[in-house]
Amino acid sequence: MALSSHVVVRHAYLQILAAGDYELREFTEKSNNASPLPSQRGFLLTVKGKVAGRIRSSRESRLAPSVVREEQEDADDERDSPAVWSAATKMNDGSINHRALLVNARRLVIKVGTGVVCNAENEFDPLQAAAIASSIALLINEGRQVVLVSSGAVTLGAAELGIHRSRLKEASVTRACAAVGQCKLMQAYAESFLPHGIKVAQVLVTEDDFSDLKRYSILRQTFERLLKLGAVPIVNENDTVTNIYTEQAPVFRDNDRLAALVLSKLDADALVLLSNVDGLLYSPNGDLSNSTVVTMVTEITAAIRDSARGTSATGRGGMTAKLDAAEIAMQAGGMVVIANGKTSGILERAFQGEEVGTLFLPGTRMAGKRRWLAFATTVRGHATINANAAKALLHRQASLLISGVTACEGEFSAGQVIVVSDPEGNIIGKGIAELGSQQLAAKLSSGENRRGVLVRRENFLILSAKETDVQRSGI
Repeated sequence: MALSSHVVVRHAYLQILAAGDYELREFTEKSNNASPLPSQRGFLLTVKGKVAGRIRSSRESRLAPSVVREEQEDADDERDSPAVWSAATKMNDGSINHRALLVNARRLVIKVGTGVVCNAENEFDPLQAAAIASSIALLINEGRQVVLVSSGAVTLGAAELGIHRSRLKEASVTRACAAVGQCKLMQAYAESFLPHGIKVAQVLVTEDDFSDLKRYSILRQTFERLLKLGAVPIVNENDTVTNIYTEQAPVFRDNDRLAALVLSKLDADALVLLSNVDGLLYSPNGDLSNSTVVTMVTEITAAIRDSARGTSATGRGGMTAKLDAAEIAMQAGGMVVIANGKTSGILERAFQGEEVGTLFLPGTRMAGKRRWLAFATTVRGHATINANAAKALLHRQASLLISGVTACEGEFSAGQVIVVSDPEGNIIGKGIAELGSQQLAAKLSSGENRRGVLVRRENFLILSAKETDVQRSGI
């Protein structure tokens, strides 16, 4: 059966750890004589006396044991229950080896930063691109699917056109360099994957491909088909028409966030952010020369963010952007690894379970439409509501009625996303508007005929205090 018709069942092992009372018992399951599959051996995972999952291993599997699969259609996953992992291995001392989760990850998104594909002189390094292609080919030969998000187009284009990096602050120059560089980037990757017999496909995206729900669904279908055909989709933002130079906050302002949104869209198991640092660094005194790599993160706190300020010298991101991306992926139920892409064999080592880089553990998985509303949408308008409407939204899971709206700002059409705030100006959520701003303004100004729904409950996402801060900062 095609791998794309399956998804690794991801047990919320953080909940298992919190439960504390878990047990692994070995079992053997003989296969039918007519079946080509070997007998299955593995462990039965129980949490507080209840069966949480069957952790299987196969003698003939080229990957490590502990894989449980669940059949799923290629359409978006709209389940409310969180996806779960059951691949963490219990060690002899009772501890959990979380790195075993990476060994069993099947669908991967790998993001390569500009600092990885460029040399010390900020020039594109074809040898580094070839090394990345070789590592990805090994992962594919192990039965995995890989989507590559790669930076470097602007740098390549600038070199081809003879433009100094100081001129890249001008939007039109950067866009022109991106247009030229995309051709060179794809040529470099096509040549790098050719010795391995792997085809590549270019996927250039804009924020509308994510903020428009229909195009968002079409994008998934394209990815699924490419992966079924055995090609490696190489994704990049279409910088020739990007809006990062405008005042409106874009859906993704860097390829780190773009890679996280791709993971969310494809229900991928793991995201690897390859940079020119060894991982998330920590220094108690702020002295980076004495810093150490944080090996595992379960929650991205304010303290972690404060220790990761700054941007990269060649790209638009930096460690702050990577933490933003990691948080999106974690809420989509995926693992994240930040590692040094300049280290030889880093991808192979990460997916063999070695302790390299920083591993971010997934949290509770949000359902498909909630993830889209939370991370992949562009806010077009703002509605202020009265106290009663706020209570109905927050506590009674009601739809937002037009009668509860006191003011609206911005220009938006029906089907576009707006934020909703209470009388004090606190953002409480965002949702899909049922009518446009002109229609809404007319109803509000008339004082009459204010019946109807502005945002239906199933199309509204309540934001926590933490998420509200994220929305305000445009993350």
